[in-house]
Amino acid sequence: MTDGRGFRTLLYKETLRFTKVGVQTIAAPVLTALLYLMIFSQAMSGRVTVFGQIPYVSFLVPGLVMMSLLQNAFANASSSIIQSKVTGNMVFVLLPPLSHWELFGAYTLAAILRGMLVGLGVFVATVWFTHLRFESPLWILGFALLGSAVMGVLGLVAGIWAEKFDQIATFQNFLIMPATFLAGVFYSVHSLPPIWQNVSHLNPFFYIVDGFRYGFFGVSDVPPWTSLGIVAVTLAVVSFVAISLLKSGYKLRH
Repeated sequence: MTDGRGFRTLLYKETLRFTKVGVQTIAAPVLTALLYLMIFSQAMSGRVTVFGQIPYVSFLVPGLVMMSLLQNAFANASSSIIQSKVTGNMVFVLLPPLSHWELFGAYTLAAILRGMLVGLGVFVATVWFTHLRFESPLWILGFALLGSAVMGVLGLVAGIWAEKFDQIATFQNFLIMPATFLAGVFYSVHSLPPIWQNVSHLNPFFYIVDGFRYGFFGVSDVPPWTSLGIVAVTLAVVSFVAISLLKSGYKLRH
């Protein structure tokens, strides 16, 4: 057993890694979300209401917050692992007597922190463009934490699996980006044809976005408890995979 100093040091190192370049890791995603909001608000504002009563811009803001949160939580863990592997300094993380649980916790918590900071930044920047209700703040916080945890762990898995930056880019461009964009960020799945509604329900990111949005408006495409259960199961599955990879040293200990 360790006294936890290694875990705290690794968590500090991972947190410092993204806060030292905050313009790139926090400010840039906020600017991107603002651009999305400006474009879609100009194109759709006043023309579309969602759930029969919610203005489109109000509907869009929580989606942009969650999309930014998810993508940046994934990016934090995946980029840290692959950067350490490519530059050869992963050995300095593996040499100390850190358990696989401590490695898992430090990387995941750092990813959650970055995701939450980016999400908060996007919310502060975009909330001025519309009026938002806060029907269930605990649902908002709960899905934000669960969503960032899922993506942080998924980023950890991707970083362990990948051997070069190109593979991380492939993972992100062909899985993470499409799944987040098709998770109902810009639309309600009830507006889709039935076949695409069924496809959307196979996407676990949809339940993260939908449950998060429920916390603001009190309405959602699926019941929030259903979303919570699916997200919790998703987190458990990806966590099991990540911990198993760390325990075995897969592509880490050569």
